[in-house]
Amino acid sequence: MSNASPSVKTPLYAQIGQRIGQMIDAQVFRVGQRLPSLRDLASQNGVSVSTAVQAFHWLEERHLVEARPKAGYFVAPRSRRPALPAVSCPPRHSLALQRKSRTETIAVFQPQGQEVTFGAAYPVVSFGGACPKDPLFFDDDRVRVALARATRIHRHSLIEYSDSPGTQALREAVARRALHLGCQLLADDLIITSSCIHAVGLCLRAVTKPGDVVALESPTHFGFLDLLESLNLRVLEVPTHPKQGLSLPALQLALDTQPIKVVLSVPTLSNPLGAVMKHSDKRALVQMLASRQIPLIEDVVFNDLLAADERRKAAKAFDQDGGVMVCGSFSKTVAPGLRLGWVEAGRWKDSVSMLKRVQGGPTNVVLEQALADLLSQAGYEARMRRLGALMKDRLQEARGLINDSFPRGTRVSDPSAGYTLWVELPGQLDAMALFQRCVAEGITFGPGALFTATDRFRHCLRLSFAGAWTDVERRALARIGELARRQGDAP
Repeated sequence: MSNASPSVKTPLYAQIGQRIGQMIDAQVFRVGQRLPSLRDLASQNGVSVSTAVQAFHWLEERHLVEARPKAGYFVAPRSRRPALPAVSCPPRHSLALQRKSRTETIAVFQPQGQEVTFGAAYPVVSFGGACPKDPLFFDDDRVRVALARATRIHRHSLIEYSDSPGTQALREAVARRALHLGCQLLADDLIITSSCIHAVGLCLRAVTKPGDVVALESPTHFGFLDLLESLNLRVLEVPTHPKQGLSLPALQLALDTQPIKVVLSVPTLSNPLGAVMKHSDKRALVQMLASRQIPLIEDVVFNDLLAADERRKAAKAFDQDGGVMVCGSFSKTVAPGLRLGWVEAGRWKDSVSMLKRVQGGPTNVVLEQALADLLSQAGYEARMRRLGALMKDRLQEARGLINDSFPRGTRVSDPSAGYTLWVELPGQLDAMALFQRCVAEGITFGPGALFTATDRFRHCLRLSFAGAWTDVERRALARIGELARRQGDAP
């Protein structure tokens, strides 16, 4: 079987377009400068003239070049890029969570007493969930073969009961993958869970009791908030920069003034901002908490989406005394349907292992063996590079569409990788009201109010591009912007 997945291979014309785009970004080609002719481009890259034409069309679609009759292609004037969202400023005190679950919150804003009538031009288009759904992202044949092989070899496990911390094969495969995070983890210290959020939940139960305060980024993943609410924990949201992540000075102040029991953080590609903390800040975070004997629960589910190991490095890599509990899964990179997670719980290994056992959380041996197989095959890193390039291109195109379609003054995150963008609407625009209008036309997204325990972010929204990306989705994204502009123009 080939190591490369043909379903995610970037077309040749797009590869050429990306290279020229990078040269434009680096100002090798400057605004107004004439680009190589079609024949020259074809000759330089060893492709047909028709492929060169497609490459220029690819660049035109991204507003990087413009065609001039009888003169050729020139570098287009650069449009003004949207600014980054503002640094969040949550309240300095902790809050008891009293919010509806994600499903209930969204249901409130569905049209009442009638079926949703979807606009003819906009079938159901979801920019909501961040779980990848586009078949381009995964090699389903590879997954199917691995699952069939595991079922055949380990068929007897289907009629056996297991409450182990996980199969040795998968724990060893996870330990090998953790090397790419800068972590030297022992397979015997790893515990396999039913998902990453399950792993986070076990860690929280191991180190907190009802009423305790948990500090985390703001905005944060709504799944964390739902989990904290279910455990009757209080939340303290910490200011977060859209590029550099959790504010360490703000966290230091919070530690000095609040009875924080644990910090729950996504230092690499936080959800929804996509921020990545510098390695020096990750080290400082670990040391700051270690000096106070406060555990850090680190979610590394998105780290592999960064192409280079040096950028993937986890905060756990700087842990000297077992104070970091690191949780992950491969649902964003290998196969969402293999719903398995893992945790290395540091000093709390025995507590987390016991909690998994007594709460009836055994995982499926066949799925574990299939995932171990997939993680051990060659080509994983190549697939991550292709996936990263695909999503970087998609997110940049989406940022351009938002810049062109949304109200003036809209701010947009600019993550290094990942599947989502965080959009901050100008003025007093209400993202929940916008959501209601979009649902009536068959378009959904994540309203900003879902990503906080407060009433903030009502003017924000999270857009996920983990699903299909065709002209239908492009038109739907532009339609969200049009409806937002209308809302802003309304008296």
